[in-house]
Amino acid sequence: MGFISWIVVGLIAGWLTGKVMGGPGKGFLMDIIVGLAGAFAGGLLMSLLGFRPEGGLIYTIIVAVIGAVLLTWAYRKLTAGKP
Repeated sequence: MGFISWIVVGLIAGWLTGKVMGGPGKGFLMDIIVGLAGAFAGGLLMSLLGFRPEGGLIYTIIVAVIGAVLLTWAYRKLTAGKP
């Protein structure tokens, strides 16, 4: 996958995570960053569970969304109640 593909996956995953998790949006760049971090975290999680990355673009987006949702959830739990 090329650099542009990773940006597209990050953008889609970040946007979908915003829709799944709700709350205020963080902007275009932050969506990409959350999506790319989610792709990394989701890929790591899936490899630990024994899945292999052979599903193509749709599989990559799904894994990225799962990872980004988990990261967003953890971030919100860690920062809950802080000003």
